Amino acid sequence: MAKSIYIHIPFCEHICFYCDFNKVYVENQPVDAYIDALITEMEMVFSAQPPDQIETVYIGGGTPTALSSAQLDKLLRAVDEMLSGHPVKEYTVEVNPGGADAEKLKVMSQYSINRLSLGVQSFDDDLLKAIGRTHREKDVYFTIEEAKKNGFSNISIDLMFGLPNQTIEQWRESIMKTVALNLPHVSAYSLKIEEKTIFHNMMRKGKLSLVPQDDEAEMYEILLQQMSRSLLHPYEISNFAKEGYESLHNQTYWANEEYYGFGAGAHGYLAGVRYANIGPLPHYLSAVQENNLPIKESHNVTLQEKMEEEMFMGLRMDKGVDKQRFLRKYQKSIEEVFSRQISSLEEEDLIINEMETIRLTQRGKLLGNEVFERFLLI
Repeated sequence: MAKSIYIHIPFCEHICFYCDFNKVYVENQPVDAYIDALITEMEMVFSAQPPDQIETVYIGGGTPTALSSAQLDKLLRAVDEMLSGHPVKEYTVEVNPGGADAEKLKVMSQYSINRLSLGVQSFDDDLLKAIGRTHREKDVYFTIEEAKKNGFSNISIDLMFGLPNQTIEQWRESIMKTVALNLPHVSAYSLKIEEKTIFHNMMRKGKLSLVPQDDEAEMYEILLQQMSRSLLHPYEISNFAKEGYESLHNQTYWANEEYYGFGAGAHGYLAGVRYANIGPLPHYLSAVQENNLPIKESHNVTLQEKMEEEMFMGLRMDKGVDKQRFLRKYQKSIEEVFSRQISSLEEEDLIINEMETIRLTQRGKLLGNEVFERFLLI
């Protein structure tokens, strides 16, 4: 039974050049109608598939703080009422630096939210401008200060490396400024050029200068070193936390567990079925207003796919894939299913095959995607 909820807010005040998530400019959009539809969708799904014990909630986007204070209040009030009595341990909202003013943070503090995730990406103003971000370094400090004033201490920031024309020194500087904030959680992702993004169009035209792979690898090594020195342990390839501050919600994904997904373009995984909601806002609204679930497509996940995904996702975590847990879930041992892959990856120093777990080596973390692909059963 799913214990986690993802809620998607597709509105943005500006479109970042690297982003391929489902999003639209917030101006002149039917935001109030969307909030109503979102609440209705949740009620319909919970009626059909009642939650047992919801433990984590994550509101992402888009930009949740693109909502007005009143709209945010309406949504958060409805979520709290629906989850009354549930043992929610972690409730995260994504926050855009400079986009969450004191009033919005005060609204959030009045509900069950106990964790904020700030999309910082870089502390270099020129780089922020080059990737289409509207905030600047000073906005990061302001938002963190205001968040703390409103009682938020569990704050995570997202960083990006391998950005166009980004130097190793610029990256090192962003890491040092991150460490100086002494926050309990940091996520850091390398740039991936996705289709249907501004960067993809620029790359096709030869107008995007990407960082060499060797420099990107060095940036990751710098990240690991500095996070270790600041006592943030790498519990997942791209995520670092102080003891007790690991993201419970994201661990739902990495443990290949089921979760509810609500909103336009949201993805979910319930009763063995992965599904994707309708993306375009008018079509999503029409479906819900006609009392239909706004599902665009769904897929019954086969046993083989579940086992593959268990390896893809589980190996992202520092603790790796638990062999006994795998056996309990699938009635087969890891060695029985993936003996050939395990043997070759071990020889190549990409995984460590221990008595109880299989996990990536340091080299395996640098070549993670290559490792994951090897677990595709053809």
